[in-house]
Amino acid sequence: MRKASREMNSDWALDIMHKAPYITVSFTKPDGTAYGVPLSLTSTDDHVWYFHCALEGDKLEAIAAHPEVCLSAVTKCQPTVGPKDGSFTLQYRSAMAFGKAELVTDEAEKVQALKAISQRFLPQHMDAFDEAVRRSLHRTAVVRITLSAPPTGKRKQYDEQGEEMKYGRME
Repeated sequence: MRKASREMNSDWALDIMHKAPYITVSFTKPDGTAYGVPLSLTSTDDHVWYFHCALEGDKLEAIAAHPEVCLSAVTKCQPTVGPKDGSFTLQYRSAMAFGKAELVTDEAEKVQALKAISQRFLPQHMDAFDEAVRRSLHRTAVVRITLSAPPTGKRKQYDEQGEEMKYGRME
């Protein structure tokens, strides 16, 4: 990381990943070109993340050819004018992780992953979960991403006095 003063620890980065409304997952397509898409991911143990998709398409083709992926999450993104020097800048909190993606083939794990995704994004509608799974499990793919290392985090944030909050300094 170029600016080590903005680096945050992996627990902080995991918190960002859990709070982000979506995480951009970057794939390498079979022809070697890049393909990144924001997805609604959830985690069951901080080391394993899941998303769902159609049974065919660019994501699954990319995973079959190149299972290595990069995850990127950003929260609290706010353009601002630097309080000390008037520069145009951006306050943000971000996290990045690398992992291996693979299609989930075990039906029980698919249901568990879909339940975790639903609980994260639609907890108020869990009474409809069983029926939704019954109707669409056969046409839904679930992908597991196993992180190859803990995520890294980075932020740029100013306190109320206009001082940038460096590594280790929390709100």
